[in-house]
Amino acid sequence: MAAVKPALLHLVKVLAESNPGRYGLLWRRFDEIYVLLDFLLQQHYLARCSASFSENFYSLKRIPTGDCKQQPLATAGLPKKQHWKSLLLLILVPYLKGKLEKLVSSLREEDEYSIHPPSSSWKRFYRAFLAAYPFVNMAWEGWFLIQQLCYILGKAQHHSPLLRLAGVRLVRLTAEDIQALEKKLPVAASSQTHSIKTRVQSAVRKALGGIAFSLSTGLSVCVFFLQFLDWWYSSENQETIKSLTALPTPPPPVHLDHGVGSALLPKLKTVCPLCHKIRVNATALSTSGFVFCYRCVYNYVKTHQRCPITGYATELQHLVKLYSPES
Repeated sequence: MAAVKPALLHLVKVLAESNPGRYGLLWRRFDEIYVLLDFLLQQHYLARCSASFSENFYSLKRIPTGDCKQQPLATAGLPKKQHWKSLLLLILVPYLKGKLEKLVSSLREEDEYSIHPPSSSWKRFYRAFLAAYPFVNMAWEGWFLIQQLCYILGKAQHHSPLLRLAGVRLVRLTAEDIQALEKKLPVAASSQTHSIKTRVQSAVRKALGGIAFSLSTGLSVCVFFLQFLDWWYSSENQETIKSLTALPTPPPPVHLDHGVGSALLPKLKTVCPLCHKIRVNATALSTSGFVFCYRCVYNYVKTHQRCPITGYATELQHLVKLYSPES
């Protein structure tokens, strides 16, 4: 799933930039929507195969930690406690870590350019948090590295601390597991169900199964496509790419957003369209190409998440600082 998320993020970004009114919310709430879809997918695989999506792709399953003489079948599922712990650790830990990294990046940006400086009452905490985060992150990554080394040397049953926290370990699927997984769907389809609730649940399971199968098949296609892109943008093909992409620079946007609250272009090119003063620390928006004061455009984009001139969907990562004599 780690390889699928950047591709989906890029797709949503393209849609949001082409139609901000329709797809802007999808871009702003991408993390939450992705977590919801990931939750449904992982729940389906944990309940059906006792494994996450990626673990099932590599013919692995989860079993409770312990010296059990006979391994349970993959179709039996995990005990309820291990099931929900596995699901929460698979979904919440990457989500919270990503949100924390975005928060730290935003705070560092504001601290570097003195945007919204913290009040003196909690300024120490603000500074201490930014100073301590690299060490906390290093300890987190070091924990995973040590666990992996112990697993390689045969000193641990888990390659990841998250598996240990969930109380499970990974083993290979056996021939009995594969046969049981193949028989599970025909048996479920042949059973007579007359309850509306059961039919709805069956339809939801089939839909999730179809989505999971599509993702499983699409993963192989995505890997091939990424390899193709790696070849396409390799140094050997740079000359060919330059000849194919040597197109003239496109003109600036034609439809300007002059609605209520939008900035008007000043006559002087050195004036910021937002504060109408000589630009300080000139910064351009990569989504539109217009240049503003860094502090002005930072505050505007952070609040409205669009370009002040064109109205294009814009994020803080689209700010490009310009270093020239006039700035």
